[in-house]
Amino acid sequence: MNAHQLLIDVGNGRTKFGLATAEVILDRREHATREISPESVREVTAGWQFDRVVLCSVVPKAVEAFREVFGSALTVLRHDTPMGIGIRYPKPDTIGTDRLANAIALAHMHGAPGIVIDFGTAVTFDILSADKHYIGGVIAPGLRLMTDYLHERTALLPRVDLSEPVTAIGTSTKDAILAGAAIGYRGMVKGILEALRKELSSPKIVATGGDAAWIISGMEEDIAVDADLTLHGLRLVGNMA
Repeated sequence: MNAHQLLIDVGNGRTKFGLATAEVILDRREHATREISPESVREVTAGWQFDRVVLCSVVPKAVEAFREVFGSALTVLRHDTPMGIGIRYPKPDTIGTDRLANAIALAHMHGAPGIVIDFGTAVTFDILSADKHYIGGVIAPGLRLMTDYLHERTALLPRVDLSEPVTAIGTSTKDAILAGAAIGYRGMVKGILEALRKELSSPKIVATGGDAAWIISGMEEDIAVDADLTLHGLRLVGNMA
């Protein structure tokens, strides 16, 4: 029987848990990051059997709960963890480890050169060179951060649930916000990709994150969508441990 590993991606809003073999992710669970504690970690992972735990986190203070629960079985991804790719970046210790996990999955599962677009609280573009080195990226506000900020910083603009606008010309405040979110946000993504393509030769492009499928579905771009990309990166790190 294959040994199983627990994969944990601690994001700003949600923490994703995956149970995996060396080859595939078998099951997934989620929990609000702000509610992470040793007790909640035990509850979320109850019933899962695993030999190794691999974690990446953009919330450093959350890691302590996982250390308390898993002890020496826990591997926390760092810039100097064996990962099968190189890093060509001035301060590698400042790279978000979720971004490294994405680059690892890109290199091993899709090829190089390449770009990962991760639609989270922030949208990040991470770049892998032709010789499989992480070389940098782009960071912009996430889609929901943008729409929520409009609501929070204005007196009259409502918070909206994202959906496809019927027309570009909004005939209500809600429709106008949806048009700005869908059309405007996709325009930003296209603009960044256009600039990146001038510096990379025929890159593979993969999108991940909560809004990836919705955003990419409205773009005429050759972009693969993999909701589990970050977890796959952690799975691959676990395989190298």
